[in-house]
Amino acid sequence: MTPVTGPSSPSVAEGVPRGHGLGSRAAALLVFGSSAAVLVVEIVALRLLAPYLGLTLETSTMVISIALTAIALGSWLGGRVADQVDPSRLLGPSLGLSGAVVALTPAVLRTTAEWAPAMLLLIAASTILVPGALLSAVTPIVTKLRLTSLAETGTVVGRLSGVGTVGAIFGTVFTGFVLVSRLSVSSILIGLGTLLVAGSALVEWRTRGWSGTPALALVVVAGGLATTVAPGGCDTETRYHCARVVADPGRDGGRTLVLDGVRHSYVDTDDPTHLEFTYVRVLASVVDAVFPEGEPLAAHHLGGGGLTFPRYLAATRPGTRSLVSEIDSGVVRLDLGTLGPGAPSGIDVRAEDGRLGLRRLDTGSRDLVVGDAFGGVSVPWHLTTVEALTDVRRVLDKEGLYVANLIDHGDLAFARAEAATLGEVFDHVVVLGEPVDLGLERTAAPDGGNLVVVASDRTVDLRAVQEALDARQTGWKVATGDDLTSWIGDAPLLTDDYAPVDQLLEPHSRRSGR
Repeated sequence: MTPVTGPSSPSVAEGVPRGHGLGSRAAALLVFGSSAAVLVVEIVALRLLAPYLGLTLETSTMVISIALTAIALGSWLGGRVADQVDPSRLLGPSLGLSGAVVALTPAVLRTTAEWAPAMLLLIAASTILVPGALLSAVTPIVTKLRLTSLAETGTVVGRLSGVGTVGAIFGTVFTGFVLVSRLSVSSILIGLGTLLVAGSALVEWRTRGWSGTPALALVVVAGGLATTVAPGGCDTETRYHCARVVADPGRDGGRTLVLDGVRHSYVDTDDPTHLEFTYVRVLASVVDAVFPEGEPLAAHHLGGGGLTFPRYLAATRPGTRSLVSEIDSGVVRLDLGTLGPGAPSGIDVRAEDGRLGLRRLDTGSRDLVVGDAFGGVSVPWHLTTVEALTDVRRVLDKEGLYVANLIDHGDLAFARAEAATLGEVFDHVVVLGEPVDLGLERTAAPDGGNLVVVASDRTVDLRAVQEALDARQTGWKVATGDDLTSWIGDAPLLTDDYAPVDQLLEPHSRRSGR
């Protein structure tokens, strides 16, 4: 007679391996590390692509979408393959191949951008998708290795899922707050690739031997060597930009600050009154026409660039106090080092966000606010809104003036919207630019480039402004009154709740200067 027994204990699931020597700590470490690596690749990819695609909402959206696609694809395929193949055979190759691709990414992307720009989006997507999918496959593979009983399914899956999420958080925070501020983009990716290949070697040693790892290590070394000769290098990789300082062969003291492939500032270290870029000559023309000659001013600058205009004010208006809000501390170091022997007297440069800097200023404390902040190829959207411009108006005194440099192309939708927004805040607004861009000449379609907007609660002497523009041979005209109203048309107001700046901007060649 067969004895009656109680409910049987859950048995090891048929066909499920018993762990292959992979302990719970090793499993957690693999999931944590691979999840962190995916986010490191995503964040660094944004910085790597910025010199070629711009640091815009579209670029960020594209990179995030590709990374999420990689995570979804890797999780699905990793789990599916792990059910059909011994999972222990998959871990090493997943880590090693992803490491090789990551290490090669800087050289591949920069070479593609210079020699085959039409292929850049495809190659960029591949360099994010491939390692992202391989690394995301690690979690379901490790989960399969750790599942030895149906009774522990929830515990194993839940714990590893949580560990993976914590790893992703760590990768995001560590990259944003530590790696990017201390290492170049190339160093981060080559270092990560090296760690992944080393992890692959350890896993292979624990499970199957050293199969394939030496070859992958050679790929990582090749990636490092290729990066040193790849085009598109930077003098300095700051937190936000790939920065270069280019000497002007035509002027001994001439220096051009190039950020992400775009000429942002020109500084003559011997003569701060020399203004190379047309839009800077326009800014100077407006200020010199509105304020008495030589009168010192209290100025606030949203964006520093090469400190060209603060240096001009210090030279032409002794006693001027300029406070500069420049978000990129790396650019500040270039300003005070390579582009000049420190800041001239009266210029205080702060590494801070421009809008946060505005909030710290007292009401009515400034004669002049200059807007010249750019992220990638556009004005940071939060500096363009009714709310931001209301704060600009608050810090200006009753006779104060706001002048801002704008860049737009095509039908100038963003520039029109910004002019409309300024008209909502200030009593008087004028726009300065090439006559064809302002609709003052009908001989050709607008091409765009730089425009300057001027806003104040006092009347501006436009005749004096035009005479100053002509004296500096800018070729620019002033749009006001009915001409300005017609030019603005039905452009929308920009607010903190609705400011599609990146969508309004017309794409243009990133090789063009400002």
